[in-house]
Amino acid sequence: MSLYRRAFAEYGTQALWNKRLLDTPTQEDALVVARALRIEGDCEARRLAEQIEQACRAAL
Repeated sequence: MSLYRRAFAEYGTQALWNKRLLDTPTQEDALVVARALRIEGDCEARRLAEQIEQACRAAL
């Protein structure tokens, strides 16, 4: 999931400081990251969170 890795690359220290990058994240893991982006991140982080959530919904 490239959006998941992008989240850590761009917002790891700002919004995901208490999360761990997983080698094989599940959809639930990605949604946890999206939630953290919404809470701790800026406007761009929130847009990335929306993209992650959309990708998770599309994968269902």
